[in-house]
Amino acid sequence: MQLPVLSESKTAIAVAALVVASVFSVPRAMAGGDAARGEALGQTCLSCHGIEGYRNADPPYRVPKLGGQKASYLNTALRAYRNGTRQDPTMIALAASLTDQEMADVAAYLVSLGNDAVAAGGSPGGSSKEVRNCGACHGQNGIGLSPGWPTLAGQHEDYLVHALNQYRTGARQDPVMVSLTSSLSDETIVSLAKYYSSLDGLRTTKVE
Repeated sequence: MQLPVLSESKTAIAVAALVVASVFSVPRAMAGGDAARGEALGQTCLSCHGIEGYRNADPPYRVPKLGGQKASYLNTALRAYRNGTRQDPTMIALAASLTDQEMADVAAYLVSLGNDAVAAGGSPGGSSKEVRNCGACHGQNGIGLSPGWPTLAGQHEDYLVHALNQYRTGARQDPVMVSLTSSLSDETIVSLAKYYSSLDGLRTTKVE
């Protein structure tokens, strides 16, 4: 199935809007983010994210892989749960207890665990026609092109469907993603999720 493609002008406008939005929405990386300090707090994260295939109960989906994700993006996500622009009862409760510094420390610890697949650039991307809209920011091969933009390659398919549906319904508040997902059909969301999940990239975070 061919995914819908924006016109070149609409794609350019969407990408430009995302760049501008990211300047204001992505927090600066904490200079003092320390992996050693974040290790103890990070164990709470790994109690779910460190178990292969661990599932959220309601709604049912596998919790996202964090191995190879970007520190700036992890910071952004944690802050979004803390300020309520992302909705998940467990994550909101956990993020509410963290200071900005602790979020930076946790992010530093999680990325310190590494991921050779992402570091090597993942796997080759598929048809640019199929992924042009998403690939403009998340990469043709699913490796995010900016520190604040998440890597999607290798992420669980059902989690990507869940996340895209949350943006489409407004349960996740991000001006660019809400706009870009608002017109997506259920079929297109599933197709995008299937494509990105098939790429080599993110892995379940495990302590070696």
